[in-house]
Amino acid sequence: MKLLSPADQLFLWLEKRQQPMHVGGLQLFSFPDDAPDDYVAQLADQLRQQTQVTPPFDQRLTTRLGQSYWTEDTQLDLEHHFRFEALPTPGRIRELLAFVSAEHSHQMDRERPLWEFHLIEGLQDRQFAVYSKIHHSLVDGVSAMRMAQRMLSNDPDDRNMPPIWALPPRTRAHRQRPSVVNSLSQLLGGSGRQLGTVPTVARELLRTVNEARKNPEYDSLFRAPKCVLNQKVTGSRRFAAQSYCLQRIKDVGAAFGATVNDVVMAMCASALRTYLMNQDALPDKPLVAMVPVSLRKDDSTEGNQVGMILASLGTHLAAPDQRLRHIHDEVHAAKQRYASMSSEEIMNYTALTLAPAGFHLLTGLAPKWQTFNVVISNVPGPAEPCYWNGAKLEGMYPVSIAMDRMALNMTLTSYCDQIEFGLIGCRRTLPSLQRLLDYLEDGLAELEQAAAMSPR
Repeated sequence: MKLLSPADQLFLWLEKRQQPMHVGGLQLFSFPDDAPDDYVAQLADQLRQQTQVTPPFDQRLTTRLGQSYWTEDTQLDLEHHFRFEALPTPGRIRELLAFVSAEHSHQMDRERPLWEFHLIEGLQDRQFAVYSKIHHSLVDGVSAMRMAQRMLSNDPDDRNMPPIWALPPRTRAHRQRPSVVNSLSQLLGGSGRQLGTVPTVARELLRTVNEARKNPEYDSLFRAPKCVLNQKVTGSRRFAAQSYCLQRIKDVGAAFGATVNDVVMAMCASALRTYLMNQDALPDKPLVAMVPVSLRKDDSTEGNQVGMILASLGTHLAAPDQRLRHIHDEVHAAKQRYASMSSEEIMNYTALTLAPAGFHLLTGLAPKWQTFNVVISNVPGPAEPCYWNGAKLEGMYPVSIAMDRMALNMTLTSYCDQIEFGLIGCRRTLPSLQRLLDYLEDGLAELEQAAAMSPR
């Protein structure tokens, strides 16, 4: 029996019908060259034999005296969690995304372990898909991505590979990457190291406030503009996903002295600007993104070296190259601020600057303190081709969480020579959300054109 942490418990408290709190992923595979037509059905039969379920997939919620615990489910029904399904004809990507949109809208049964694994056949071109989801109280998005990668192999000849629910446990638990709620909960820590951060955090907050007074643009760090992205949501979701060429993004970054993440954010800014302009809903002030940023300076794997920054997306600027430079400067300034701070100082600084956002997300009682408009998260993925039981992984797309007053989440990951975007949003609040995929491509093409015209 394991007591839930305050952050994990908050993900359960936040959940309601219109706000499911699970994360997921969509993986697209091609049949092995020598596979028979019923390859996916044979794979399903193999997976049904994997009845040994390992943590955290064998854990269910138990409540005693008002406290929530994880306990082992000794009567786990694998048929409930593993589902073999077929797309309706003609089995296009459109039907696959519609399937994920519907499934991601459904809450999971809290009387059972909070995860599902869908093996999907019926796609065109000898392909199949896996859609999996797991509650955010069990893992965060990055942890889920890492578990998905552990299920894969770089060897196309590997067979009889276990599914994600039967992976052997790691010898050392991986620490969670902070989310908004994780960041806020850090402030509750009472250790000496936490208390020792107060002078530095107070100094940096004072410096940030002084910058806001001197430079009107810094006001956006505390008050994002009112936007249709920040309305209440329904329980219905739309998922949109697409791959973009990583080399194209790197070439744009090289032309402007920007990082891949800068260019990706500029693509998002362009897509949001076009989407909102077409609805006559673009705010005069620039949209603000909340962005997790890696602060790791070595090749270690331990410790929490991720911070959250708030960055203006420059959506008030018409020229794509100006937006990119604006974003680059914003992100660079935030990283410079963090460079002189410890991990504990960064987390407590983050907690304080995001406190209005956390209070608003939890209660909706601070509408004038919309701290950011959208989440843009970049999760690193495999750099080499991956396989699962001989099937080649063609794409992997993150499926995150939309919430009240945060109706759109733009998450992406890298895979080989691709950047894989996964957009999740409320169908009613954000109609025709899938058009953002075209606008992302348009934004990249505009940056390529600007790079070609810029002096070298």
